[in-house]
Amino acid sequence: MLRVIIILTLSFCTFLTSIHSQTDSSLVQFSGMVLDGTTEQLFPVSYTNVLVKDQGRGTFTDLRGFFSIVVRKGDVIVFSAIGYSSVEVVIPDTLTEDRYSVIQLMTQDTINLPETVVFPWPDKDHFKLEFLAMDVTQELQQRAVENLAQETLENGRELVKVDANESADLYLREQASAYYYNGQRPPMNIFNPIAWKKFFDAWKGGDFKNKKKKN
Repeated sequence: MLRVIIILTLSFCTFLTSIHSQTDSSLVQFSGMVLDGTTEQLFPVSYTNVLVKDQGRGTFTDLRGFFSIVVRKGDVIVFSAIGYSSVEVVIPDTLTEDRYSVIQLMTQDTINLPETVVFPWPDKDHFKLEFLAMDVTQELQQRAVENLAQETLENGRELVKVDANESADLYLREQASAYYYNGQRPPMNIFNPIAWKKFFDAWKGGDFKNKKKKN
């Protein structure tokens, strides 16, 4: 019986030694936080891409800018996010531990794209002709005025209740929009009905004709 116990103990020790010898000492648990360092007021850069260069794998930061990934000593890590300049970090090959943490700062790099205006007509002249020839009846004008009246809009906001699904959807869409244009200027909303109402009121009131006569 004692002989069997000794043999099993030696076999178990040999198994543990084999596992330890197979452990890759070059692996490192790389973690940290990505912050916006453009100004003195640091804040997390959510959903930043954290990629191991030339290896096709990586991860991304969470809502608080935290990330964690297993890499090898000497790997080059690329941090990239929309609206920010990409940053490369080299994992030191002289590490004596299997963990490495950093606080990575990123700088905003705003790119202003040229304005793009889409028309359903070949050019601006055709749009002008179609717009001036548009026949807006008195009934349609009255209906638009009633629908856009401040009292009607306030009653709609007070009487129409929002359920949980709509509230959650609105919150997620606003959050996604904020992340999508993070570090950039959001596009101008040219479909604002209130702005169009003011334009039509000024048009019907003859404001443009008065300016033309004064010129």
